[in-house]
Amino acid sequence: MRLRARRDGDPGTIPATAAAVSGLRIGLGGKEVLQSVDLGVRAGEVLSLVGPNGAGKSTLLGALSGDLEPASGEIELWDRPVSAWSAIDVARRRAVLPQSHRVSFPFSVREVVEMGRAPWAGTDRAAEDERRIAAALALTETEAFAARPFTSLSGGEQARVMLARVIAQDAGLVLLDEPTAALDLRHQELVGRLCRELAGEGRAVVIVLHDLDLAAAYSDRCALLAEGRVAASGPPVEVFAADRLSEVYRQPVKVELDAETGVPHVIPLR
Repeated sequence: MRLRARRDGDPGTIPATAAAVSGLRIGLGGKEVLQSVDLGVRAGEVLSLVGPNGAGKSTLLGALSGDLEPASGEIELWDRPVSAWSAIDVARRRAVLPQSHRVSFPFSVREVVEMGRAPWAGTDRAAEDERRIAAALALTETEAFAARPFTSLSGGEQARVMLARVIAQDAGLVLLDEPTAALDLRHQELVGRLCRELAGEGRAVVIVLHDLDLAAAYSDRCALLAEGRVAASGPPVEVFAADRLSEVYRQPVKVELDAETGVPHVIPLR
């Protein structure tokens, strides 16, 4: 399937920045989770958010999606303040895969993926529903069990179905929170390749990852978070310095570059 480059969720020219935060501060449960964060994601790139537990990665993803209200700072979606968009406009312009997902009723896999098309109901784009759903099932290797109840699937299978729902939504900004956590090696790599394909067709992709090697292999840029701040941001080969990672993760590591690709490989020192 070839995905179209888009602006504001529609075909056309692409702005430099799909989503951005500046001077962002967010507090949750009496704790300041993000402190003066400045970060943007451009159309056509994969940006990975990495860092230790509690660093603020999921909170930053929620801010970029417009789902979290900041204590201070600005959030922009497709070159406009997120508050300037209606709820349906936001739903058509960004798709979010949360860290956890529940489906309380025995919907089939296909029905769950079809939910991703809800923002386009009643529009000309609804004519694409069948094609988009079929393509999303194929891309995530879930078509073989499309008729099965979602609740009957393994955790990894459910994760891939929820990713298919996001792909079917057909938004220009794709936000994925730990999409590989429940997946085997093959499907972790599948997610990486899908992110690259989405970016290659003009979408902006933000992905929260704990696997630094996966982030290094498939990201254009990585933002390393530590204690609510961006400790470093840039290409993986620049961000993944051994001394920096050892300090942020409080775990000694060494970093080796792949001889063929130049991609950094992070190795814990045991």
